[in-house]
Amino acid sequence: MLRIVFRFAAWLGLIAVVIVTLVPIGMRPQLGFGPEPGRVAAFFVLGLLFSIGYYRNWSLTLGVVIAAGFGLEALQILSPTRHPAFDDAVVKAAAGTLGVFAGYIVRRRVRPLR
Repeated sequence: MLRIVFRFAAWLGLIAVVIVTLVPIGMRPQLGFGPEPGRVAAFFVLGLLFSIGYYRNWSLTLGVVIAAGFGLEALQILSPTRHPAFDDAVVKAAAGTLGVFAGYIVRRRVRPLR
């Protein structure tokens, strides 16, 4: 049951990241500490949630998180107020990767979720 909660949270988080990443820049939430820490935190948590929710498929989870980072950055081309950058995509993918591995470590140390 708990695994379903993590999966739901992961997909809900991905939807939120998609929305925040693709809305016009003026509609993006301002967190008070610039976009970079928010970007890192969002993708780290996303990787963590997917990794815990889909523990046995960590390689697929890693692929999804990396593809989301690069794909969402590329989709910003469609918005005239957004400015996609390769560096931002790398940061998103790296943070997501760290989140996936952190989730993998957590799952190895905690009893299996049901």
